[in-house]
Amino acid sequence: MNGPVAYLVTALGCLIGVAGVVVAVVAVRKGRKAARPAAPADPFRDTDSDALHGDPRRLKPGDIVEIRRVSYVVRGSVHLSEGGWSWAEHLLDTVEGDKRWLSVEEDPDLELVLWTAEPAATITPGASTLDFAGRHYAAEESGQARFTATGSTGLDPSGTLRYHDYRAQGGERLSFEAYGQAGWEVARGEQLHRADVMVYPQAGPEAS
Repeated sequence: MNGPVAYLVTALGCLIGVAGVVVAVVAVRKGRKAARPAAPADPFRDTDSDALHGDPRRLKPGDIVEIRRVSYVVRGSVHLSEGGWSWAEHLLDTVEGDKRWLSVEEDPDLELVLWTAEPAATITPGASTLDFAGRHYAAEESGQARFTATGSTGLDPSGTLRYHDYRAQGGERLSFEAYGQAGWEVARGEQLHRADVMVYPQAGPEAS
């Protein structure tokens, strides 16, 4: 084999070798990309609770709610929004006429609070701390929200709400709410565990 031909064959062999390496590298990269795992799911998301206990986020008038073995009917619902934030409050009633409110909020985890009205309370909001019923509360947040009401709540179909929220050590809540031009209404709140609440939608499980 003469010099030019040998040189040509050698050069061609080198080109083929380089092309093979490039193909192999591309194949490896494609394989790694295809094998890359999907983004991890939220480890704190609890889908089993909604399947077992119903979804409080979808409560509506007429639904049945069981809280710590006490059954309530949802008499009415109030949906509130402030800026990009939204939450709901539901008026509950037992067959004996015991009325409570259940607030449902994601902050970002689901937060359920059962409220008991304190119609005889004479305190007013605004101070950084308050003492009530033997508990010491610190101001948490305040503001004004828009609301829409459905069912039997005793409220206008829509309007504004002013609120002040306080929290005691241990998590107990104290809330002041004023709908429209009405005066302050005071309520004490107890945070519930997700398992404390069982939802029975009016139209059956399929509607939840």
